[in-house]
Amino acid sequence: MADIKEKLPWIYERMRLIREFENRAADLFAEGKIAGFVHLYAGEEAIGVGVCAQLTDRDFITSTHRGHGHCISKGVDPTEMMAELYGKASGSCKGKGGSMHIADVTKGMLGANGIVGAGGPLACGSALTAKVKGTDQVTVCFFGDGASEQGTMHESMNLASIWKLPVVFVCENNGYAQSTPSSYHCAVRDIADRAAGYSMPGFTIDGADLFAVYEAAGEAIARARRGEGPTLMECKAFRYYGHFQGDNLSYFTEEERSKNLARDPIDTFKKRVLDRGLLSESELAEIDARVKKTIGDAVQFAESAPYPALEEVLTDVYVSYP
Repeated sequence: MADIKEKLPWIYERMRLIREFENRAADLFAEGKIAGFVHLYAGEEAIGVGVCAQLTDRDFITSTHRGHGHCISKGVDPTEMMAELYGKASGSCKGKGGSMHIADVTKGMLGANGIVGAGGPLACGSALTAKVKGTDQVTVCFFGDGASEQGTMHESMNLASIWKLPVVFVCENNGYAQSTPSSYHCAVRDIADRAAGYSMPGFTIDGADLFAVYEAAGEAIARARRGEGPTLMECKAFRYYGHFQGDNLSYFTEEERSKNLARDPIDTFKKRVLDRGLLSESELAEIDARVKKTIGDAVQFAESAPYPALEEVLTDVYVSYP
């Protein structure tokens, strides 16, 4: 606990930022202020934050279509993210990426991705770069239980193991892929069991327990940094919103939803730090107020920001070679 103590305020603020950002994004989408689709991360905050709390600014992550939480966990500016959702020129990708393609390479966030399972090959490429250059940088590949059935993920884990690449594969198993239970689409009970097939360590942990995620990620990241190769972490969680906004949520019962809501990762974290005297009620309240203002200001900024100029339509699309 000693090594995490000084990070606790940052950890709580990141989780609260994710929850507030996602709740506001849900409302804004319902009001018709955000175009396209949004896939929300609420309920899975302990995974992204717990993992990224063990990374440095020099490390990298690859993400999924449910990428807002990963962005915030890795330090991407929520104000620029909100502007990106609005399609504004001041967005983190100049308004051209939208919800499913937010990226900020300066923060080591290599991009949310609308293609299921596409983060695996990108993570291997990033990790291979670090290995060739001889740096100690690590890449974390976030992917879902649905993506675990994609050939790209199997190929990526196999390649990472053969070449001992510094990758940590983090499966965020929220139980339903899009709307299909894992028990129906997955031949194994725990996706982490597949690690044996790639000769890498694998373990399953409670994705609602920030401290469990933090500890497990620390071990996997340290192993990768030492040059010992990849690890497969499976974090079981529950997403509070549907696969996308507009999903009718007919694939799980209200009883199941209530049971999982009772294990809220933020509430669980708050209780633990308060019970142990690690943070005070006033410290948490101060963070809550700051987060609310940050997201409120982000929405105002996004609504007043200009759209990209027409002449910018083809910039950042093609790369010019000399």
